[in-house]
Amino acid sequence: MNSMVSDIRFADVQLLRYTVEAFGQLSLRQKMLVYYLSEACLWGRDILWDQNFRYGLALRNMLEAVYVGIKSEKVKMTGGVSAMDEEAQAFLIYMRRVWFANGIHHHYSMDKFQPAFSESFLRRALLEIGYPVDDRLIQLIFDPSLMPKRVNQTQGEDLLQTSAMNYYGPGVTQCEAEAFYAGKKQKDEIRPPMYGLNSRLERDGNGLLVEKTWRSGGLYGAYIDKIIYWLQEAMTVAESRKQEKVIESLIQFYRTGELKTFDEYSIQWVQQTDTDIDFTNGFIEVYGDPLGLKASWEGYVNIVDRQATARTQTLSEWAQWFEDNSPVDVRFKKTVCRGVTARVVETAMLGGDLYPASAIGINLPNSNWIRQEYGSKSVTISNLTRAYNEATKGSGFREEFVIPESLPLVNSESSDKLDDLHTDLHECLGHGSGQLLPGTDPDALGVYGSTIEEARADLFALYYIADLKLVELGLVPNAEAYKSQYYTYMMNGLMTQLVRIEPGCQIEEAHMRNRALIARWVMAHTTAMKLIKRDGKTYLQISDYEALRSVIGQLLAEVQRIKSEGDYEAAQQLVEQYGVQVDALLHDEVLQRYRALDLAPYKGFINPRYHIVRDDTGQIVDIEIEYGESYDEQMLRYSDAYGL
Repeated sequence: MNSMVSDIRFADVQLLRYTVEAFGQLSLRQKMLVYYLSEACLWGRDILWDQNFRYGLALRNMLEAVYVGIKSEKVKMTGGVSAMDEEAQAFLIYMRRVWFANGIHHHYSMDKFQPAFSESFLRRALLEIGYPVDDRLIQLIFDPSLMPKRVNQTQGEDLLQTSAMNYYGPGVTQCEAEAFYAGKKQKDEIRPPMYGLNSRLERDGNGLLVEKTWRSGGLYGAYIDKIIYWLQEAMTVAESRKQEKVIESLIQFYRTGELKTFDEYSIQWVQQTDTDIDFTNGFIEVYGDPLGLKASWEGYVNIVDRQATARTQTLSEWAQWFEDNSPVDVRFKKTVCRGVTARVVETAMLGGDLYPASAIGINLPNSNWIRQEYGSKSVTISNLTRAYNEATKGSGFREEFVIPESLPLVNSESSDKLDDLHTDLHECLGHGSGQLLPGTDPDALGVYGSTIEEARADLFALYYIADLKLVELGLVPNAEAYKSQYYTYMMNGLMTQLVRIEPGCQIEEAHMRNRALIARWVMAHTTAMKLIKRDGKTYLQISDYEALRSVIGQLLAEVQRIKSEGDYEAAQQLVEQYGVQVDALLHDEVLQRYRALDLAPYKGFINPRYHIVRDDTGQIVDIEIEYGESYDEQMLRYSDAYGL
């Protein structure tokens, strides 16, 4: 069965379905493991909603009640095509956007959605269904000045006071939070935990700052207990004793909330590579915190794609060669690359901050010292990339934005494979490369840390995707193949990613800043690449790909230096100069050209659904997978089945 493109489209979003072809090849015990881990994955959904916005769950409950009222016709409509009907349709689109973003702020731009229905419509609908009218919640929806941005990254502003995320209590300032966590760190600590990762920082009754830990018996305790229950079920069908110990260690972390325990779990997890099924579950990525300290909840379950994994295993086996031949200063290189494990997988379930929008490659753990001493695990998620590729076929996107003489290059048979290889290099080797100098604070880059880290991994991938070593290893067909990746990457960083930004806004999201930073810096430091005009349209023109690689190597060396030394000022200068601002005229042109293609700039996924099959005695005899659930049905079911 191939991945299926859904016909669900609203606002700037298209929903896709991914299929799990490997599931049918599993034993019953393995299928049960996937099922139990998937349940644990889904029980963290409301944690993320609350992390994103302290009013997120209350707003969702209210909006879903109105949605059900409209669908059941309890919310009265006037006949025919009327203002009331139009407002109801606008409400349904708003509801779907809120579901997709896990809150009322856009998942990428972080800006609050502006409803196309009226406040009077919402108030009337609430009265008609008998739902309490909460003026505060209604004001949050309709007042554009109230909590307008979930994560604000604007230089010079108090990033906590101007962000609506719920990782810090009301009134906690950026300076206070930074001082609080600086005070926790011990000088020259060799193996520091990731301070603040799993807690909300707020004031107690005396006005003093305290951490409220996310754990069983603490914040989010009821949800975490549900996760623990399903993890315990998963332990009963674990594929190996090592995997059982990993799950047991994660449960212990959830019970205690101790960061040292999380480190112990992470070490066990990264060393456990003897199974076909793997997972992540917990407080992982810090993109949702403007200070880059606190982690959003996420989970996913994956099944190894053994045939495709041969590609990533080759990279893993040669990790030391790539490290040794990197253009960065020898002081910043690892003398020994430990535990570099990379696999191509099919995801079997997405949850939390990976749902509905998901990464296509993941490298963990994020602790610098664990990566250095024990290594990391990387995955490229093949069934998601397959779904993306099928959704873009025949869209006209490349024909519109790629300069005509480069179209054969970009449309070459190997182009999609180069995309996957770039992801492999980024996750497997890029994030796993390099080292901090002794005494460097892993949080030294502060708000710029995420952008610099993503740039480091992308630059590593770009530098090596052009290396003849990949031809020698049989990973690319010839010495010219990399050029398609250079062209599409630079075009995206300079131009086409701008379709994801509203007019008048700057670049906020870390991955987008990273891509803009690289493309703009490279263009500023070489004549081998430039933007040109033809027939009133802007195109990227690359005249010397080898020169481009040389400049990419220079930037990689500098970005690694910044990371290794913790040079905050250099990180700030690099990101602010090259990664933030938007050329308004170019932006307007790109938006107009993209609009004419009638494409959705954002894509996400509908999860499959698993069903237990029992025999007459009640014994489990199979786990069936189903793909027919609609987006709206899935969202409402999740709120009902996995909400407390």
